[in-house]
Amino acid sequence: MTADPRPLCALTIAGSDSGGGAGIQADLKTFAAHGVHGLSAIAALTAQHTRGVSAVHVPPADFLRAQIDACFDDFRIGAVKIGMLASAGLIDTVIEALDVHKPALVVLDPVMVATSGARLLDADALDALHRLIARASLITPNIPEAEWLLGEAIASEADADRAVTALLALGADAVLLKGAHLAAAEPVAGQLREVTDRFSDGHDLIAFRNPRLPIEGHGSGCTLASAIAAQCVLGQTLPRACAEAIAYVAGALAHSTQPGRGEARVLAHFWRMCCATQ
Repeated sequence: MTADPRPLCALTIAGSDSGGGAGIQADLKTFAAHGVHGLSAIAALTAQHTRGVSAVHVPPADFLRAQIDACFDDFRIGAVKIGMLASAGLIDTVIEALDVHKPALVVLDPVMVATSGARLLDADALDALHRLIARASLITPNIPEAEWLLGEAIASEADADRAVTALLALGADAVLLKGAHLAAAEPVAGQLREVTDRFSDGHDLIAFRNPRLPIEGHGSGCTLASAIAAQCVLGQTLPRACAEAIAYVAGALAHSTQPGRGEARVLAHFWRMCCATQ
């Protein structure tokens, strides 16, 4: 059999950010920064910027399905990244598409609340989201999202350790619990505060510890999930993809800019290319 000459691509199914810092825009920039061709199926149009979300328009479910089918019909998709899905109907549409096309890898970022605090997911969509989680290769919730999924508070490092096990029980193959929202511990012996992101696939439990940056980054969750998907397209294992993606996001945050009036900064997705030319 002749090998398929088409390069592996990454598909993002998520919302569009008119401010360019999160959602589809962040995903496609992240794919490009990794040298991976990016595809997109837009699940929501948002009017937003670095200060908040002022309006959300959700397209018909059949149009979202048409976008997904068109991508799978023509491209060789190595990974799917899923972000904002605003309603149970859209989530069910994505589930049906995944069941038909059976992508090798699905990274689900369960986006529920924007950095600004605006709610991006209907309250009645939790049951549908749980069904989608069961199709995921990896879920990447932050602390508030994990609390919403589990219905319990996560206030300490011990709580976070237990939450990883509970999140795995929801049905995903692996979990990366992001720790930036966990209250920062006091520095010890002059050391910087750390952020601990916890990965588990039911076999390995890995804690990724990095210095806590004094930066609020708009779109950091979208970027992390997309970077993991891109790394997997490039052949990395999930644990290695998570490690590489965390390092990539840290660099993008460190080189971030503040193009709007809001306090949130926009990540520098092409920071490695820019640094290489300086």
